[in-house]
Amino acid sequence: MKIKRVTDPFDEIAKARIVGVDMTRPDYFSSGSYHSRPAAADEDDATSLFLGCDAPDPAADGGDEELDRSMCESISESVDLIGRIVEDERDAYRNQLRVQVSRAAEIFACLRSNKQMMRRNVMAYLRNCGYNAAVCKTKWESTGGLSGGSYEFVDVVRGDSASRYVVDLDFAAEFAIARPARSYECLLQRLPRIYVGTAEELRQILRAASNAARWSMKCGGLILPPWRKHRFMQSKWLGPYRRMTSLISSAVNRSNGVKCRAVGFDAAANGGRLVFPAAARTK
Repeated sequence: MKIKRVTDPFDEIAKARIVGVDMTRPDYFSSGSYHSRPAAADEDDATSLFLGCDAPDPAADGGDEELDRSMCESISESVDLIGRIVEDERDAYRNQLRVQVSRAAEIFACLRSNKQMMRRNVMAYLRNCGYNAAVCKTKWESTGGLSGGSYEFVDVVRGDSASRYVVDLDFAAEFAIARPARSYECLLQRLPRIYVGTAEELRQILRAASNAARWSMKCGGLILPPWRKHRFMQSKWLGPYRRMTSLISSAVNRSNGVKCRAVGFDAAANGGRLVFPAAARTK
């Protein structure tokens, strides 16, 4: 009687896959960016997608506790990194810009329900203060596992060095996920509601926060949605963009506007009064 080996049912291709001979990596395509990224960034995305929460957890039951500990440590490291970046006050230009952005956000608080108009008026306020500010709109197509989309924020280009500072008036909300782990909730608390910083600082925050979100979702047995994956988050702020400096969109009819007093801000005509669309009226 011939005894069959346990490997007999497998063909040569299956055997090769088991030992890792014929493993192939999936292809990923860049959307093309105004800010070029190193190839390593895309490789990390491919690895995380291949080994991430889209696949079942292969860990044995006895390793669950160790896996959870590893996840918590990874998120904790991300929290520490974000804290160091946000609390760094060595950039005097950024510190002053933060002050002006905070003032503008307070002045136009009545426009929080109309994010588009609030962005435009904060941009106009900064330009009145002498900053080269504009509303930036990024737009990217679906490609290679990346979902298409668009996003708007404010940026400021520093005249003496051409350094670009990103200003997002509702930054922390863009990182919310379902059923976050406690450690990820700590990360959300460290993220500023209003972000003001360089593109490079933002790049580091996006990498840390995206990894933490992936770990948190995996810990809860959930799949990371496409709009929270690292490539999507990078495209929102660091993708190709166009700058706009007009206060009022051409689609807005001034005759249907609402006048709102902006204390200390005389950039617009009509005696320091800004014109907002009717949708900006608050109850």
